[in-house]
Amino acid sequence: MSAVSPIHSALSGYNTKAISWQRVIGSPKFDYPIDYWVAILGANTDTGRIDFLSKWEPNAYCHYHRHLGPMSVLVLEGEQHIIETSATETVHKVRKPGFFTRSPGNDVHMEHGGPTGAVVLFSCQAVEDGKLFEVLDKQGNVLVTATIQSFLDAQKPKS
Repeated sequence: MSAVSPIHSALSGYNTKAISWQRVIGSPKFDYPIDYWVAILGANTDTGRIDFLSKWEPNAYCHYHRHLGPMSVLVLEGEQHIIETSATETVHKVRKPGFFTRSPGNDVHMEHGGPTGAVVLFSCQAVEDGKLFEVLDKQGNVLVTATIQSFLDAQKPKS
C-alpha cells in the first residue's frame, strides 16, 4: 500500500488549523490591509528550495511583490485573488481550491484572500543568494528582498 502524498492529504481534509503559523500584519505606511500568516513546511538553503503555506484573513493582502524564481502554487482553501497591473491593463484572477500553476518567476502582483480568506501552498526556487521575492512600493521600487534565510529567521521563537 502506498503512502498518501502531502498534497493529496491537503485536498482531502488536511487540518491547517493544527499548523504553527507566523503572523504578518502591515504597518500604517501601506494603504491596503495586510494580514496573513506563513508556515514553513520545508526549506533547504543549499538547494535554494522552500515550501510553505500562506493563509490570508478575509479580504486581506500580503505585500505587493515580485517573485524572483520559479514557483508552484496550489490553492487549498478559500479564494486566492491575484491582481496583475501593467501599463496597459489590470487583470484580476480568482483562484479556487484545487487550482494549480507553475510560474517561471519575475511576476509582479498584489495578492489577497477572498471573502473567507485563503490557504495556499507555495513551492519556490530561490535565485542567487537564496533570494525569493522583492517587496515593492506602488512605484515598483524594492523595499526589501525576502530570502530563504529571512523566512527561517522569522519562524524562530522570539527570546
